[in-house]
This record gives sequence, structure tokens and C-alpha cells, in this order.
Amino acid sequence: MSTTAKAGESTAPTDFVSVNPLKMSAPLGGALFFLGLDRSLPVFHGSQGCTSFALVLLGRHFKESIPLQTTAMSEVTTVLGGGDNIQAAIMKILEKGTPAVIGICSTGLTETKGEDIVGEVALFRKKHPEHNDVPLVAVSTPDFRGSHEDGFRDAMIRTIEELVVQGEKSVKNQVNVLAGSHLTVADIDYLREVLTGFGLNPIFLPDLSRSLDGTIPDSFEPVSMGGTTVDEIRQMGSSEQTLVIGESLRGAGEALLKKCGVPYVVINRLMGITAFDRFLVTLKNLSGRDYPASAKRERNRLTDAMLDAHFYLGGVRVALGLEPDHLFDMAHFLGENGMELVGSVTTTTSPILSKTPGPKPSIGDLGTLERQAEAGKAGLLVTHSHGRQAAGRLNIPLFRVGFPIFDRLGATHRLFIGYRGAMETLFRLSNMMWSRDPENQPDTWYPGEQTPISFGESTPEEFVPITFEGHDGRREGGHP
Repeated sequence: MSTTAKAGESTAPTDFVSVNPLKMSAPLGGALFFLGLDRSLPVFHGSQGCTSFALVLLGRHFKESIPLQTTAMSEVTTVLGGGDNIQAAIMKILEKGTPAVIGICSTGLTETKGEDIVGEVALFRKKHPEHNDVPLVAVSTPDFRGSHEDGFRDAMIRTIEELVVQGEKSVKNQVNVLAGSHLTVADIDYLREVLTGFGLNPIFLPDLSRSLDGTIPDSFEPVSMGGTTVDEIRQMGSSEQTLVIGESLRGAGEALLKKCGVPYVVINRLMGITAFDRFLVTLKNLSGRDYPASAKRERNRLTDAMLDAHFYLGGVRVALGLEPDHLFDMAHFLGENGMELVGSVTTTTSPILSKTPGPKPSIGDLGTLERQAEAGKAGLLVTHSHGRQAAGRLNIPLFRVGFPIFDRLGATHRLFIGYRGAMETLFRLSNMMWSRDPENQPDTWYPGEQTPISFGESTPEEFVPITFEGHDGRREGGHP
């Protein structure tokens, strides 16, 4: 049984059972955030199976060794309480290594029991004051509520509350960038390039471009290698401005404003020419500097790419399944380039959904997306790698975006935002649609010898192709 939301109604799940899930779990989102902090170690307070599931998805997507630990809850500790497991896990981690920060995420198992992980961390502090210098961030991320976008946000808010220090005065040109969970490693690198081009000094939270960017360390350590340092997080309270990338992180911007008085602005879109035009105006006003010459050149290249791509993308009907922030940005980008959105499925509630172009987004799974794509006669499916079976059944191409992408290389190094990212995305989309056309071969340029050509009611004549003979380039042969 399913329900369909009418215009103006609140978005609600369209199915009671998820057959092929679109969303990833909130604990996984929390772990993804902590992996963007330097020398960080995410810990799941739950069973080993919960941790293994996230570990496999993260490892397959990033093609990297992922540091992730568990409190290894058993049947007995689940019933009687797992507070001792938290404290034992922290002690074991500190005995074996020296992480700069430990991020503890709850799971559905322990949240159902009602574990107070924040309280357990406080008890650990009392019992072991010798470890008070090690930041411990505990965040509630039950599997049964929200998606990985929600877990990512909640982990960011708790980190700001625990680690950011209010500065005595603002540092000129220093800005915070709260990077959304949908940004790739290449997106963060590009954002840094643009911001420094305006003379700004950005602090990214988190910074996956320095931790999960494919760098091979000289020696292995069971913590994240690179990312936002604890010192940088503490300095965020002295920034002049905070740029919040994605509506889902508005709460994190508000937490930073409340604690340190740093004003923030929410940037909901970075894909495409219109969105990035607005973003550059924001940076121009913030820095007082003119647009870099490189931005002007990239914009010219994008306008030319939009013209070239229109012949392949204009009018293509698309079904889109992504997290809310990513869905909003991608939907506007596709519409800006002449594509028609006929299906829209997301993972969790968000105020941004009411502003998303096209049909009202449904909260559902990949089965919902497949049905919408079939009903809307979609010619393209846009979602992560788990949508490949639906695309195969519909016999339409799948454009892989979001998380996870495990059946293609280089997913984290693909650029989507800005003028350059829009151009690259248009080329990838156009080539995908173009490659669906049958390739011409030497024997397919002309009909076969037995195929007559008819001109109205005239007598059919044998088709004789033009031949090129002789050294002077004169054409010989016959025409029909």
C-alpha cells in the first residue's frame, strides 16, 4: 500500500516497506564526518555487524582503508546495558594509539535500549582524568531515524559544541566552510581554490580532501590521516563568516553563531551557472575583491559547453534519487540545462524539498524511484550505484552520483560544483546519452544491396553509392 503526497501537503514516506533502500544510515553519516577530521577515529556503539556494514560501504566507495571501531555489543550487554563497553572501548583505543579525537556514534541497537552515550562519556572523564586532553565527541545517530545526511549534521553540531572556542577577536579574511555530506573530494579542493582566489583563508569542517583523497601514507596508523585538525576547529570561533553548504547544515551554522557569535550564510546551490554566479557575488561582497580572471574564463567555457550539450540533453526525461541537499542542487542544474524531471525521490524530510523544482519529492526507496521513472517514461536515472538494477530493468542509462558509488573508479575525484564542475558534468551526461545511439559501421552508411529506394510512386531503382577513383579527385560513379 502506498500514498502520494498532493501539492502543498507535507512530504511523507510513500511506502510502508523499503524493498531496495535509497538511503544510508545516520551512524554512517556520523562516521563520514569524523573521517574528515585529522587523526580521528570513529566508533560505533553497537554490534560488530552494524560497524561492518558501514565499513564495507565506506571502503568500497572511497577505495581506501577506513579506520572504524566498535564497542562490540553482545546479546547480554544489549539487554543489561552497554556503558561498560563504551568505557572499555575508549581505554583500549587509547592504549593502542594516540588519536587526536574520538567520535562515538550510537546505533539503532543501543538507541532502542536507551543508552545515554553522552552520560557514559562524562562518567569516563570522571574515572580517567588522565585522558581529559583527548577530545571525545558523542553523538546520537539511531539507524531508524533520518539518513546519513542527518547523522553527518548531528556529528558536526556536537563537534562544534564540544571543540570550538570563542575567539577574543575576529581574524581578518578567515572564513569557516561547513562542507555538506554531498560534496566530493574534488568539490572541496575546488572550493578552496575559489576562496583563496578571493584572498580568503578557509577552514573546512570536515575536510575529506585531506583525509580520503587517495594519499598513501609512509606508515599505517589506525586513525584518519589528514583532514581538519583539532586546532583548526578551535580557531573557527575567530572567523569573520561561516559559509554553510547545504540546508541540512543550517543547525550547525546556528550552533556556531550561538556559541561564538560568528554570522553565517546558507549556500543551497553550487552546481550550474546561475547558482555559482550567486556564490561568487557573495564572495565578492565578503572579500571586497573583484572576480578572478580564471572564474571569468571558466564561465565562458561553461556557456559554450551548455550550447554544445543542449543537442543531447534537451528534453531528456530524468528520474532523480538523492539526499535532500544533493537533490535540490542537482534538480536545478538539470532543469537549467533543458532536462525534464519526471521522478524525484529522497531519503528524509527537509525544508528545502518544497523548493525543489519538478514533481514534489517523495520519501521512499529505489523501488519508488523505479516506478516513477517507468510512469514518467524517463530516459535517464540519476542516483548512486544501488540504482543499477532498476536502470537495467528500465533499459535506460544510470548516471552515478551520491553515496555510495562502488562500481566505478574515481567517484570521489569527480568535480560537480562551480563552472568547471558543471562543464565536466554536462560532458559526462552528454557522452552517456550520445553513446546510447547505435555506432555507424562501414557497412551501415548505405542500405544493403537488396534494399530498394522508392521515390513516391516511381519505379524503385538500385542504389549505387558514390565512388572516388582516379588521382585528380574527380568523382565517378552514379547517383540514384
